[in-house]
Amino acid sequence: MSPIQLQVMQLSHAAGLPLPEYQTEHAAGLDLMAAVPQDQPIVIGPGTYAMIPTGLCIALPPGTEAQVRPRSGLAAKNGVTVLNSPGTIDADYRGEIKIILINHGREPFEVTRGMRVGQMVIAPVAHAEVKIVPTLADTKRGMGGFGSTGVKT
Repeated sequence: MSPIQLQVMQLSHAAGLPLPEYQTEHAAGLDLMAAVPQDQPIVIGPGTYAMIPTGLCIALPPGTEAQVRPRSGLAAKNGVTVLNSPGTIDADYRGEIKIILINHGREPFEVTRGMRVGQMVIAPVAHAEVKIVPTLADTKRGMGGFGSTGVKT
């Protein structure tokens, strides 16, 4: 599979930070870093959230999106995750990518300059044609919802 062209503009407050990159050959996500001032980290208290700037704007090809997802290490070690996970960046958005982090942990969490705070996965998008119908085709599951699969009757 050939790579998707991702145009990136680095804003002045991200100067000196590396561009997003895959950490391993088969990684799905590009790591995103916090573009906060060196001397002004953002502290996220327990049970609170903050918008973390990345200093990046992107131009995605039509028919794609970028999903901002949590980093498992932040969640496992600190209880910190992306609040609106996954966050969606549409192909026509040109503003700065910001990550909404929430601290589910018991201690304040400090976001420092250059810290890897999320990952961005580029994915294809399919558009649906919405059509009103009088009924839907029957399935074995039917209208069974939350917790209904795998239940033996």
